[in-house]
Amino acid sequence: MFTGLSHRHSITIKINRMHPILRNILAVIAGLVLGSVVNMGIIYLSPLVLPIPEGADISTPETIKASIHLFEPRHYIMPFLAHALGTFVGALVAACIATNNKMRLAMLTGAIFLIGGISAVAMIPAPMWFNVTDLVCAYLPMAFIAGKIMGRKR
Repeated sequence: MFTGLSHRHSITIKINRMHPILRNILAVIAGLVLGSVVNMGIIYLSPLVLPIPEGADISTPETIKASIHLFEPRHYIMPFLAHALGTFVGALVAACIATNNKMRLAMLTGAIFLIGGISAVAMIPAPMWFNVTDLVCAYLPMAFIAGKIMGRKR
């Protein structure tokens, strides 16, 4: 039966009527999921953009550790972009869906991604210059930028 509302419009109405705390929790979860999809998509596609070194195996942290000496600085561009863009998209989605505290929820999303980055540094060997650059520049700054962008859009 036709009600005059499209399916998309009825979903929007239901989301807008959702309790603000529940909506904010779901905003962060959605941001984490979509940011992770972006992150893994870039990581998955990165060998197509920049082939891994001959003889390197990146299937597990152990095999990465065994072949890390083959990597050049250019091989760290795509992982950095994956971390930065994944965090940016995740924080942007969280701030977009959030009812209030958009910057706080964007930063919370960035902080959760930062925790993931710290755990990756502990598991996957990489040069110290990359670890520092990645942890300092890819997570909280990208979340801050996303929060600022969404804070301007009211």
